[in-house]
Amino acid sequence: MNATLQLLHSVLPTSVGLRVRINIAHPSAQILGAERMGSGTIVDAAGIVLTVNYVVLGAETVEVTLLDETRLSGQVIAQDFYSGLAAVKIPEQSYRAARLGGTDRLALGDEVFIVASAGGSQRRVNTGAIMSLDRFDAFWEFSLERGIVTTARNPGLGGGGLFTRAGELAGIVSLDLNEVGRFTLAVPIEHWSAHTDELLRHGRRTSRPPRAWVGFYCYVLSDHVIIAGVLPGTPSERAGLRPGDVVVAVDEQPIADRRDLYARVWAHRPGERIHFKVFRDDAVREVVVEGGDAEAFFA
Repeated sequence: MNATLQLLHSVLPTSVGLRVRINIAHPSAQILGAERMGSGTIVDAAGIVLTVNYVVLGAETVEVTLLDETRLSGQVIAQDFYSGLAAVKIPEQSYRAARLGGTDRLALGDEVFIVASAGGSQRRVNTGAIMSLDRFDAFWEFSLERGIVTTARNPGLGGGGLFTRAGELAGIVSLDLNEVGRFTLAVPIEHWSAHTDELLRHGRRTSRPPRAWVGFYCYVLSDHVIIAGVLPGTPSERAGLRPGDVVVAVDEQPIADRRDLYARVWAHRPGERIHFKVFRDDAVREVVVEGGDAEAFFA
């Protein structure tokens, strides 16, 4: 057996498939659906599976399928709204767990590969290289100080593992970045490994102070941040923000990019008033939003 096959042989058993059902009334169902499929990676031999939070957000039931087609009932035990990771517990036994790495061991150009579920016990693998380890901002209220962007295209469902040539789990696949090329974003594994005890004890990150959330999507066009959508029932909708609004300033501070917008919002705590100035219908309008709490909204 050559080195590549040995590597796959050691890694594949750590990969699982996820089938998740969500109550249709849950606020995430309208944007993510009430039935979701995803990937996960076993990170603890006692049965802890790591995936992305959007796969299990609002989960009523979680079915976990191992490589040998064994189907197990899982329970969401931790959700980190800061990094976008989530942990699922499956029945106690001795599983093959991935070896954890870290971005401090990565460099631009390093070869990596993604192992993802294609549904049930089916697995797919794709290879590529590290393109970026810089800050990453998403179109929803999400930002990573350091994200892993790779040319390895996600070959299956979201939440799969990103591995190094040494067989270490470096990150969890979050997004397909097809709008900027056929790249993939992974959340660095240290968001789990550095906070494991806290996440397992409390089910969330309690060491970080609560930050405001307003519930919109936005994109950047010609150096302007534009609201693309507003979630029903969120602070943004209640305050009157609308798709198409150009965010000019927050708390009288000009907004130049999405990173700046998020930083201004996150400078507030839930319940505080955030003063937006938006350009709409050929006029600048002021909209005051009372910051919400994403964890409470999606509880």
